Amino acid sequence: MNDRTLHVLVSGLVAYLMASAGQGQTIKMASVAPKDSPWHNALVDIGEQWKEISAGKVKLRIYPGGVVGDEPDMLRKIRIGQLHAAALSTTGLISVTPDIEGLSFPLDVRTDEEMEAVIERVGPIIEKQLEERGFKVLTWTLTGWVHFFSKERVLTPDDLRHRKLFFWGSDSAYVGLLKKLGFQPVSLTLTDLLPSLQTGLVDTFGAPPVAALSFQWFGMAKHMSSMRWQPMPGMVVISTKQWSRIPAEYRPAMEKAARDVGAALRVRARELEEEAVKVMQDHGLTVHTTPPEAEEEFRALLKEHGFPIFIGKRFSREVHDEVKAALEDLRNQPAVE
Repeated sequence: MNDRTLHVLVSGLVAYLMASAGQGQTIKMASVAPKDSPWHNALVDIGEQWKEISAGKVKLRIYPGGVVGDEPDMLRKIRIGQLHAAALSTTGLISVTPDIEGLSFPLDVRTDEEMEAVIERVGPIIEKQLEERGFKVLTWTLTGWVHFFSKERVLTPDDLRHRKLFFWGSDSAYVGLLKKLGFQPVSLTLTDLLPSLQTGLVDTFGAPPVAALSFQWFGMAKHMSSMRWQPMPGMVVISTKQWSRIPAEYRPAMEKAARDVGAALRVRARELEEEAVKVMQDHGLTVHTTPPEAEEEFRALLKEHGFPIFIGKRFSREVHDEVKAALEDLRNQPAVE
């Protein structure tokens, strides 16, 4: 091969690579959030900002409402390259980094301010773990606070033992614990919940009010307990491989846009929850106030039976201690008059 031929080949290759880069890329992102829900609209907002930041070279294609499957399906498809990104709950991400479960242990974090404090302190630890496993965190989200919805009133642990409780996923250890304590969990995917309520396979589920409204689950379970069982934080993640393919000059602004949208959505979570409860009440939902002694019954069960199984085994004691430290720091702050 002479020098002229080599020059032509190299020039052609360079021109091809430049043309390919100029064509941009489309990021395929999935979510179980229904179309036009606040979480779906937040992803749309991120996509519009990304398009502007990159001058149209980076576009976001969103697959809402679980059309590509449940969260485990999304993770699998990201790993094989069929998807690039997803909005996921902590439930979905436990299989990637079990420590994330420590951020939302039931009856631990109690307020929106406490959730923010935990994300600020423990979030970087979780993000580092996820990046080591191939996932770049773009932002944190908050779906809301899990409450129990049922076809009959549920206030005490004994009330719940008499119900057929929807359990998201197939976590054998968690299901085994619930059965040991006398509960009746039924393991299903999220997309199975509505038809299962309709057929009577389950009659009770735990979910944030906005999700119960968005998916119309509450129509089959019109009794809600006031007790905040646990927060449901989540994340928008993208594969590190795909993130690295985005031109470096766009990435800082794109990440900032995503984090700003996520922060704004978390601030609105309480307002959205109140709005959702009111709408559901207008359509027949009854909210029952959980007596303090009933909440203490649940707390005692968790302390006696849940702590030994979860802390130090399901998620690390280090993360548990960091969560506790964040909560104590916030709770010990002087009250603002």
